[in-house]
Parts: sequence; C-alpha cells; structure tokens
Amino acid sequence: MIDFEKCAEMLDEIADSMPYELYRDLNGGISLLPQIKVHPKALHNDLFILGEYIRNSLGNAIVFYYGSINRVYGNLSDDELYKQLERIMRHEVRHHNEYLAGCDDLGELDRIQIEEYLKRNGK
Repeated sequence: MIDFEKCAEMLDEIADSMPYELYRDLNGGISLLPQIKVHPKALHNDLFILGEYIRNSLGNAIVFYYGSINRVYGNLSDDELYKQLERIMRHEVRHHNEYLAGCDDLGELDRIQIEEYLKRNGK
C-alpha cells in the first residue's frame, strides 16, 4: 500500500513527463484528494472512480482519488502502480483534450463500459 505523499509524487512525475501543450486551458490543475469515490451507478459499492476530468464554473481540472486508487491498486508494487497511474493520467488528459476539440469519444467509451458493467452485474 502506497502512502498519499508517494502517490502524489508519482502523479507529479507522470504529469511532468507529458507534453505541456496537453494541459492548455487546464486552469484548475491536477489534484489528488484523499477520499474513495464510488461511481453513482455502482450496484454493490464495487465501481470506483479513480480520477475524473471536471469542468465547472471554476474552470477545468483533473482530480485523482487516493482512496479509490488504494482500494483498487493498493496491493501492486510501486512500478505496477506507477503504470496504472500513468494510464489513468492519460485517460483524464484525453478527456480534457477531447473537450477542447469539441468531441467526446472517450466519454462514449466510458458510457459503454458502464453499460457492460451493469449488464454483467444483472441490471
């Protein structure tokens, strides 16, 4: 299990390794919050939001949820966790860039995955 500070350091390192241009208009920045966030469509509190792209009156931001990350990936080695954090970061940065481009292909893929989850779990 990785601690909050180490997780934040990994996310900073991953963010710094990506081209700066990908963060254009991400005026709310990237943050790590301590809580677990369960997806509103979770049937048995078993579907966790690891990160999300947020657009609101304050701007555009990417938020990671340490509690969710730890719940899902807490048993991984640091190297394996780093790879998962990279995957999540790329996913959220793609949401941001698709929003700037006026499309939502990844959002549609996310919706399909939620529908598949619901079908697998009997709803």
